[in-house]
Amino acid sequence: MTRLDSAIRRLTAQRDLLDWASRAIDPSGLVLELGLGNGRTYDHLRTRLPDREIYVFERAPAAHPDCMPPEEYLIVGDIFETLPSFIERFGPHSAALIHADIGTGDEEVNSELASRLSPMLDDLLKPSGLLLGDRSFQLPHCSDITARTGIPKGRYFVYRRKRERHSVPHGLQANAR
Repeated sequence: MTRLDSAIRRLTAQRDLLDWASRAIDPSGLVLELGLGNGRTYDHLRTRLPDREIYVFERAPAAHPDCMPPEEYLIVGDIFETLPSFIERFGPHSAALIHADIGTGDEEVNSELASRLSPMLDDLLKPSGLLLGDRSFQLPHCSDITARTGIPKGRYFVYRRKRERHSVPHGLQANAR
């Protein structure tokens, strides 16, 4: 397969998953775009989710001018510095959808990046929230549902945060009948 064919397949998978996720997410909760790049996926998300707040994280914005988010939704800087304060501001479990397309050409760097981001992203997703990513993440409170999407293994990754199960205190179970 040529690099062009590979890029087309990845972009097609990305578009199809963003379309699906836009229909599948809860009607409440934030939408996060990690990595603005040239703005293509942000533009796609804002078109599919016109009434949603979409926060975009980017180290050095250089997107096409038509694809720049409003200033109040663009969080500029190192994600390991900006994401913790974002979580503090909005609280855990505040994101209905996180799209993370932040990879580089270096798989070792990508693996470390995903490993460091995983705990924060796991904390941000609300129950039944979705994370779409260009790489795998370690999310203990999420199920990897990639295989259910029809996207070939390894092309893109999809996670859904498990719903919290509320346990009944031990002494109340007998009275709950």
